[in-house]
Amino acid sequence: MAKWKSENEARENIKNLVAEYYHEFKEEKKEFEPGDRISYASRVYDEKEMQSLTDAMLDFWLTTGRFADQFEQQFSNWLGVKWAHLVNSGSSANLLAFMVLTAPELGERQIKRGDEVITVACGFPTTVTPIIQYGAVPVFVDVTVPQYNIDISKLELALSSKTKAVMIAHTLGNPFDIKSVKEFCDEHELWLIEDNCDALGSEYTIENETKYTGTWGDIGTSSFYPPHHMTMGEGGCVYTNNPMLHKLILSYRDWGRDCICPSGKDGVCGHRFDRQFGELPIGYDHKYTYSHFGYNLKLTDMQAAVGVEQLKKFPEFIKRRQENWKRLYDALATSDVKDKLILPEAAKNSNPSWFGFVISVKPENKKSRNEVTRYIEEHNVQTRLLFSGNLIKHPCFDQIRNTDAYRVVGDLSNTEYIMNNTFWIGVYPGMTDKMIDYMAQVIREAIR
Repeated sequence: MAKWKSENEARENIKNLVAEYYHEFKEEKKEFEPGDRISYASRVYDEKEMQSLTDAMLDFWLTTGRFADQFEQQFSNWLGVKWAHLVNSGSSANLLAFMVLTAPELGERQIKRGDEVITVACGFPTTVTPIIQYGAVPVFVDVTVPQYNIDISKLELALSSKTKAVMIAHTLGNPFDIKSVKEFCDEHELWLIEDNCDALGSEYTIENETKYTGTWGDIGTSSFYPPHHMTMGEGGCVYTNNPMLHKLILSYRDWGRDCICPSGKDGVCGHRFDRQFGELPIGYDHKYTYSHFGYNLKLTDMQAAVGVEQLKKFPEFIKRRQENWKRLYDALATSDVKDKLILPEAAKNSNPSWFGFVISVKPENKKSRNEVTRYIEEHNVQTRLLFSGNLIKHPCFDQIRNTDAYRVVGDLSNTEYIMNNTFWIGVYPGMTDKMIDYMAQVIREAIR
């Protein structure tokens, strides 16, 4: 058995062994050949993530700790926001982002049961689920094609005296019309939650000011699930520039506590036993005083340790996604393809960090979307439909369908079109030029 002179020496030796293990057993050594499986997304990592994970494991702190603190600081600096708070998933990030807006501290702007939140049915369920579960009312409006984002012409039609917020996602990296949505929210004093889970690293410009998506609204959310722009395995993040929302995010994330003490510390405020809250007796332990109906949504330090290394690679990830998207677009942007398929378009004033390449099969094409995707899948290229298609059509709505639990503005015709005709394929940074070219070839064959 090795005799180490110090814990630091032991750690370094163990981490060096982990690097050797990665290079021997995990490093991709086989080049792609046409016909090999191409997933729509996958983890992109090397020995650095595995070493960082090992470092955190050796601490055996397990819950949120030093790596989480490091990531939150570096991530907020990179985004250009004041506060970023890690959670255990992107879905939890959306739950947390919505729930903080139900806090009584917000006064007249507090979202209460029966209040309305404008959103889209062509979206991911967890953007809408928190609204319904709380007892607020999602108001669904249509989207546009080929941007696949909210139709801003429907915003005023969706507005009512009960409207309190807009909560929508940037679709597959393509920003929605932030300028118009933000102006609408500002005019009517509405909260804006940007579900940024599929668009981390996308940029948007308003009057010569360029910022990352997720930072224009009141709250932004991200997911670090393996297929996303960067990964911690599971994990997500909620970020804001609003000091009140920052405080509320921490409370709702950490069981609803009133206390500001970080994990493992007591008495930071210096008033742990000398105050009164609610109807509790004077001097009741402030550490365990609950001002909100919150949750435990923290992530582990092992996950954060992976994120610390992923963040270092992230600018290159964005660059590669953009290159892959453009190469695929250029390969398909021919008249014979455009006669049969609708190719995606970037939003005006945006620089997307693409999550995927979305395609709609024109109804006049002799082949249906399902026939096209079946061919593509048979040739080992993985496809995905766009979010839920039309969320209202799913079984989760069976018990509330045609009730006052939600409201629909217009006929959602484009949402219906997407449900029947649209799919997407990946452009993740682990893809090579050969893989992109093969996907383009297969798609062209599929529509002949």
